[in-house]
Amino acid sequence: MANIVAIVGRPNVGKSTLFNRLTESRKAIVDDFSGVTRDRHYEMAEWIGKRFTVIDTGGFVHGSDDIFEEAIREQVHIAIEEASVILFMVDVTTGITDLDDEIADLLRRTSKPVYVVANKVDHARRTHDSAEFYAFGLGEVYNVSSITGSGTGELLDDVVSHFPEEKEEEEISLPKITIVGRPNVGKSSLTNALLGKDRNIVTDIAGTTRDSIRIHYNQFGNEFLLIDTAGLRRKNKVNEDIEFYSVMRTIKALEDSDVVILMLDANDGIESQDINIFHLAEKNKKGVLIVVNKWDTIEKDHKTTKEFETRIREKIAPFTDVPIIFTSVTEKQRIYKVVEKAMEVYANKMKKIPTSKLNDTMLEIIQNYPPPAIKGKYIKVKYITQLTGRSPMFAFFCNLPQYIKDPYKRFIENKLRDHFNFTGVPIQIFFRQK
Repeated sequence: MANIVAIVGRPNVGKSTLFNRLTESRKAIVDDFSGVTRDRHYEMAEWIGKRFTVIDTGGFVHGSDDIFEEAIREQVHIAIEEASVILFMVDVTTGITDLDDEIADLLRRTSKPVYVVANKVDHARRTHDSAEFYAFGLGEVYNVSSITGSGTGELLDDVVSHFPEEKEEEEISLPKITIVGRPNVGKSSLTNALLGKDRNIVTDIAGTTRDSIRIHYNQFGNEFLLIDTAGLRRKNKVNEDIEFYSVMRTIKALEDSDVVILMLDANDGIESQDINIFHLAEKNKKGVLIVVNKWDTIEKDHKTTKEFETRIREKIAPFTDVPIIFTSVTEKQRIYKVVEKAMEVYANKMKKIPTSKLNDTMLEIIQNYPPPAIKGKYIKVKYITQLTGRSPMFAFFCNLPQYIKDPYKRFIENKLRDHFNFTGVPIQIFFRQK
């Protein structure tokens, strides 16, 4: 599991400033996941070659003062449970407050490494003021100034000393399939139904139900790692803190996987949260398969399935070449079809097309439907090849790549899909100068 550093403390001691200071090297990692978490509160950071995630707990506290304190306490509990290292931030200009004392009281009970960080030590006179924080009984006090960054180096040296050396991970060649979706759509039930009774769990990543669990599946000639994640909720439903970690884990699991099974509840249809997960998977170039669960609870006639499918495809456009399966996990309807389809999507994702076949098929199509001429210049595509990668990428070599517009790229993508079956897999197309 990743190394997580949590910054805790009462409001207004400079947690976010420190957070920005620690993560400035890798600022923009989560900026476009806007739908999935409240981005700016966790980022990757790196120090002397060790990578870790920094979490700014301050970002989660809302409401009036008394709610504030309750929420902060909650934050600290979670940080203690989840983080590898805790930074307890205090403000040298105000000294110790009751709330600081309470937080310190919680932190003394944990076996995790805790660092007391006295912020706003901007000049030498304040160095002496920070001595009172030794009263917490939490060991060394680190004097920093988040704004100028002084003192953060020594702090980070000690923080990363707790992280194990990064080992080169041995490649697991098994396909990794992750089941994601909102809470209560039947993800774990699907896992249990597929495995029958005996769950041979490989690694149970950390000890709570809010976790991604990896299971080695090997039945009926299919072998893969199945990753069952905690649900992703809509933001306004969330009892935020706990959820925050499960969202992080789900994103992590999603980034590790090859194929993502997105589960929907037939009674709710596809909601904005699901579309966010879908686009996240698409952006990370993962294979995608949509499973509509609880289909047995829907009143149906001969048109229902078709209508439901059309609705889903409208919402997830433009990438609509995705298999949709209607299941009922409790009735064990079509659950093995899910596995077969997922393996099919994986095969599509790893598919390599011989260059000769690619050129024969596509050059003929391009000849019949050439890219529109721009300013009297004609675009000639000479040669096509598939690039090596974890998902299908094609390079089209031509004389004027800069004139090729998106609609034509989509046309080419659709033709590739028609001829070579890339169901469930995002395709990347590059036009390059010959």
